[in-house]
Order: sequence, then structure tokens, then C-alpha cells
Amino acid sequence: MIIYATKGDMLSQVADKPFLLERDIQKIFETNLKLITGLLPVRSEFSIKHKRIDTLAFDPETKSFVIIEYKRDRNHSVVDQGVSYLNLMLDYKADFIVEYNESCRENLLRSEVDWSQTRVIFVSTAFTENQKQATNFKDLAIELCEIRGYENGLVTIEIIKKSPSAPSIKQIANNSESLKKVAAEIKVYTEDDILELGTQLSRSLYEHFKNSILNLDPDIEVQPKKRYVAFKKTRNIADITVLKKGIKIWINLKKGKLDDPKLLTEDVSQKGHWGNGDYQIIAQDGSNLEYIMFLIKQAI
Repeated sequence: MIIYATKGDMLSQVADKPFLLERDIQKIFETNLKLITGLLPVRSEFSIKHKRIDTLAFDPETKSFVIIEYKRDRNHSVVDQGVSYLNLMLDYKADFIVEYNESCRENLLRSEVDWSQTRVIFVSTAFTENQKQATNFKDLAIELCEIRGYENGLVTIEIIKKSPSAPSIKQIANNSESLKKVAAEIKVYTEDDILELGTQLSRSLYEHFKNSILNLDPDIEVQPKKRYVAFKKTRNIADITVLKKGIKIWINLKKGKLDDPKLLTEDVSQKGHWGNGDYQIIAQDGSNLEYIMFLIKQAI
């Protein structure tokens, strides 16, 4: 990626300013963890069973733990190390909960954690094509994130996306006992998992609303979760799940922050619900599509 600075009508290329140490990357990432990822920091340099985890974090949306590792060395297998960490967490679940409760001074119960959505994030200045291909499985809970520094204090952060045609890790899992265990216990959800809940009519309605939301801003991304599909920019904007006779939409705004003159939304601030935000809509057709996009745009 080439970064330019403007001066009047002229552009000048911003020079790279590489991170000298792995620790420099870790410090920036941990200090801004919630802004960058939406995750809650639990512990830096967490040691367990003779292994050291750079950053232990918790995802409040999926109720799952996330391990973050920082790398400047490009000559290593992120799959082997990632699977090793995933198995470590599955084998010693109680240790991670104890660390969360002690570090965050909360009382997280084992039953409140969704271990199936555990994942590992590798952060590096660059990954090789071999590393990217090795992790390009749609249901492998290992993510790659590239971070680069530039002069004038500029930083870019990019999540390496998996290809739409990425295969399933289950095709090769039988060749490795450690990979087999991960594939059996950890689930990376896709849109298809949510769409299976609906009918042909509600699936078609979902696609219609999905495309309209993506047209609101080019930076909106689709991130399937266990119970819904999240639409995110720097944070969740809206979430959708598929019903038999329509779709359910949550708009990620707190009560009192949404301008809804038609009173189309329901206040769910005092009700249990899957998605993010205090506003819920059930749509059974596309008659209010334009108005609902007006509501969702307020969360961008």
C-alpha cells in the first residue's frame, strides 16, 4: 500500500518507517486494542504450561477468548503455532477463566464462554504468500493482520481476508490429531449457517437488505457470527438474522440515539437479544427498505 500526503493539489509519497522491534508492534496494538479490534485486553505476556502468549484478549460480542501473537520473522508456520495455541486453550479452559477473573476483576463463569468461537490473530508487518495460503481455510480460526508504520506517525492496519472460495479445513484435518481436535471443537461461522435458518423467501430478503447496507458505505464488511450476520465498519453497525417469514435487524445505537419518526423500531434495551444495539426491526418484505436504510445509516 502506498500512502500519499497532500499539499495543495500536489501529492507526495509518505516514506515507510518500519517497526524496529516486535515489542513496538505489540505496544501499539495493545494500547489501542479496543479501537482496532473491539476486543477487551485481559493480560499481556500471559504464561501457561511453559508457553508465553503475547496478548490474551476477550471478545465481548462472541463471549470467547482471543490469542494475539506479534511477528517480525516471516519464516515460521503460523498454522502450526496457531493450532498449538488453540489446543492449549481447549485443554486448559479453567486457567484462562481464572486469568480473566483476576485481571479484569470480574466473575466470568465457564458456562458463559463460547469456546467454539476461540481464535488466534497473528500480527506482522508482512506475511508471505505461503503463510496466507496456509491459513486460507474458511473454517480455520486463525487470522492474519498486517501492520505497517510510516513517517509522521502514520500506521496502516489490514486484516488479510480469506478468499470466497476458501476450502474447509476438515478436508485435511484427518492428517493431524491436533488439527482434528480444533476442527471438531471450534466453529468459524459463515453466512450459510445463518441462511439455513430461513426459507427461500427470507434468504432472498436477506440478500436484498445486505446489498443495500453494503451500498451505504464502501468500508462496511460482512462478519458472520453464531446467531447473526454482523455488518461492521470500525464497529458493528447492524446485525441481521434470518427467520422463517422474514429477517430480524438490530441497529447498534443506544436507546434515545435513533431518529425514528415512523416508530418502526422496537426498544429492546431491557430485553435479551442476540444482536448489538437497543433497536430491533422485523422485516417481512422490502416495503420499508429505504426507510430502514435511513435508520441504519445513523449508526455509521
